[in-house]
Formats: sequence, C-alpha cells, structure tokens
Amino acid sequence: MPPQPVHRLHSLDHKPDESSEEWKTSTKSEALSIMEGELASLLNTSPDAKLDHYKMELSGFRNLFARFLRAKPTVDWSKIEPLPEGAIRPYKSLGTVSAKDIIAAQLRKLVVVKLNGGLGTSMGCKGPKSVISVRNDLTFLDLTMQQIQTLNKTYGVDVPLVLMNSFNTNEDTSKVLKKYSNVKVSVHTFSQSQYPRINRETLLPIVKSLDGDDNECWYPPGHGNFYEAFHNSGLLDKFIADGKEYCFLSNIDNMGATVDLSILNFVLNPQAEQEAPEFLMEVTDKTRADVKGGTLIQYEGRLMLLEIAQVPKDYVDEFKSISKFRIFNTNNLWAKLSAMKRVVTENKLEMEVIVNPKHLDRGLDVIQLETAAGAAIKSFRGAVGVNVPRSRFLPVKKTSDLLLLMSNLYDIDNGSLTLSHQRSFPTTPLVKLGSSFDKVKDYLGRFNGIPDLLELDHLTVSGDVWFGKDVSLKGTVIIIANHGDRIDIPPGSILENKIVSGNLRILEH
Repeated sequence: MPPQPVHRLHSLDHKPDESSEEWKTSTKSEALSIMEGELASLLNTSPDAKLDHYKMELSGFRNLFARFLRAKPTVDWSKIEPLPEGAIRPYKSLGTVSAKDIIAAQLRKLVVVKLNGGLGTSMGCKGPKSVISVRNDLTFLDLTMQQIQTLNKTYGVDVPLVLMNSFNTNEDTSKVLKKYSNVKVSVHTFSQSQYPRINRETLLPIVKSLDGDDNECWYPPGHGNFYEAFHNSGLLDKFIADGKEYCFLSNIDNMGATVDLSILNFVLNPQAEQEAPEFLMEVTDKTRADVKGGTLIQYEGRLMLLEIAQVPKDYVDEFKSISKFRIFNTNNLWAKLSAMKRVVTENKLEMEVIVNPKHLDRGLDVIQLETAAGAAIKSFRGAVGVNVPRSRFLPVKKTSDLLLLMSNLYDIDNGSLTLSHQRSFPTTPLVKLGSSFDKVKDYLGRFNGIPDLLELDHLTVSGDVWFGKDVSLKGTVIIIANHGDRIDIPPGSILENKIVSGNLRILEH
C-alpha cells in the first residue's frame, strides 16, 4: 500500500489537548519516517553496480530532508547583531607580496575550483553555460584555462583546476576538455550529488525506480553540496596528501574571480595577532542591481550568510537597504582543506536549506532542497569577510551582462578581463535589455557590432530594436520600440543622454 500524503498525517488521531508545537514535531517525525521508508524502497530498485553510489547519495538527501523539516523558514530579525570588529576586512588592508619565490611557494598550496554545474538554458543555449562565448570567441572555460596557464607559467608552478559538474554538464564537459590536451593545466572533474525532486503536496520523491534515466525526477542540490561532494570524490584527500592547503571556489561565469595573490597571502600568512582564517568570503559593496544579494550578519554568536529567502516578509525592504546592509556575497570563497575535511567527516557542516519550487513540463509542482556554498561560513573557525573591489564580481547571468563584457568597457589579457583605463570612472553601467534580447542567438543578431560603451551610465532597451555598426552610447540612453514598431539605430550613431521612442524621433533627455 503506498504511503499516505504527509499533509494528511494525524488527521484522525490528533488529541485536542496536544499543543500545536508538539503536533508539528510529531508530524515532522512521521514525515521523516515515511521518507526513510520510501528511500529504502527506492534502493531496492537500484542496479547492483550502482547500489553503493545510490546509498551514499540518498543518505545525503535524507540528511538534507531532515534539516529541512527541522529548519525555521526565516530568521528571528530581533536576533541580528552588529558585525563584530574585524569581521569584514578592507581589501587594501591585506597588503601585497612581491617576491616571486614567496608567491610561487604560496601558489603551490592552492587549488582552484570552479562551479560548472549550470546549463545555459536561461540564455537560450544548449549544454554547459561554461561553453558560451564571452569575448573574441573565447568561452568561460577557455578564459579560465588561459588564466591558470598564465599563472603557472609566470611562477613555475602547477596550480590545479577543479571543475564541479552536475549530472547535466558532466558528459558535455568531458568532451570539451579534450581540446585542452596541449594546455599546461592539471584539470580534475567531479560531479555534485543528484537528489530526487519532491512532490510539493505529498513531500515524497517523484522518482519511482533507480533503474531508469528520467532526469526530470532529479536535480543538483545547489553549490552548497560542494563540500560533501568534493570529499566523497576522493579529491579532497588527494590534494591534502599533495600538500595543498586552501581552495579558491567561485562560479565559472564570474569573470572577475581570478586568483588574488593578496588574499592568498592573507589566508596563508596572517598578521601576527591573528590565526589563519579557515574560511574567507569575498564581499563587495551593494549597488541598485544587487539589493537581493545575500549579506553577512552576526547571528547567535556566529557569522552567517543571510539570503533574501530567509528574511521575514515585513523586513524585506530593510534587507534591501544599501545603507543598513552595505555588502553582498560574491560567492568567491576561500576554504582551508583540512578544516573542510573536519567539518564534513564530523558532520559539523551547517547550512540553511533553500526551498526552490519548480513546475515540471509534466504538470507537476515539485520542490528542490538546496544549499548555498557561502552558508558554510558559520561552520568554520575564524571565518572572515574581505570587502573586495567590484572588479572581482563580473557574473554573466543575462545577455545584458554579456554585452558589458563583449564591449570596449573591458580589456582582455591572458584570459583576465579588466575595466578599461579609458573609462573615466570605475563603476560599470546599468544595462537593461528587453525580452527580445533574452536568448544569446537573438541578442547577437540584433547587434551588427557591439556599441562603444566607454562613457555609458545607463541603458534601457525594450521592443524590436536593432543596432548598426560603430554605434556609441553615452550617459543615459533609453530606446523603446512600441508594440508593432521597429527601431533601427543607424551605423555610426552617437546617442548621448537620448530617449529614442517608437515613432523614431530622437529627443534630448
């Protein structure tokens, strides 16, 4: 007989004198028991060759589900305390190292890890996001390989590159890596976990057998899964045995996340009065574009990453305030390998569970239980934040981000993108491209050449808009084609503080 839906539990035997909290606890306990029974049944369907693999995966999922049942969905806003002194260090206070032999010795203790589990589907691309062309026909992966190879050549070292794939990107990434056979970079890959999606109504897995290939029943549980998956892959022990001490973890689509020698020196060679931090999070100042980004707070005596999903509804505006919460997490993280092994093996890893609702093509509403890598900060000793320049946060989530990186705003050198010295101020423009530009193919088709953006402050484009060659955009430019209208920006146009409306008139802003 199939298990009854969790939301019906206790509908008959709930005693009137039982407190609501006791009832909730009892219900959650039974929900966990039913889930454990369902997972045991699933294991019985596993092919023998994959039984050990599925045992480990479903054990990790069971623990995540148990944390989900225990967790409070939001923080107690009254318990948020001011950050202690020294919790966030200014980047300029770190100092620099110039001696090449010292830098080389420090680099020999480093492992670079890139999160490579994402697909390019939101930008209309097939396969891993890391193979989207960013600049000069070079992909995220090309640029990353170039960066590491340059570092290795410059200092005579062999900094390894590790890619954390998901079951969505593993096969395609393996094929792509073959083209780098002549590149002098040691590349290692491993896959993060594959957890079953949960029916939103019953809180039970939608997969009914492990002897199949229905990928829609599964999901990768967020980048917070890195620590356990890295440990389970055997790579963590390998690198510790090789004498590596720290890893630098970042998103592969963040073109600002290069190896920073000042931060590396800080974690390996802290100032006299401090112990080496086991965990370091790079944060940077919020702008209007970042108000939803996670921030660091002091909560119940520890540093904690606060995400917008954990904020009570009444305090969301306060959370978005640039004056109160001035910094946000870039997801550039540095962690001590031996500490990572300790928190994983001793089961001391604490990360808030993110509930991600999805509507599947088959018409089913499901939830995915995920965690964020930065949330692990509370599990490590001496954890700190470093307020880094904005240049270390150049993610590409939309085609508007891609436009900035493809333009003359950025110079490229050995895989690294830096803001052009010809730009007179260090901030990047705010760019909003309409839905006609959402997919990379459509976006590229609408630009006959990438415009000159060196003096741009703000760009908004909406509707059926096409750009000719050698266009320059300066100041604030707003281009809006009304429904049924088409706007063509002629080749060689210079738009400075202009509004271009649907009737093709160009007006002073």
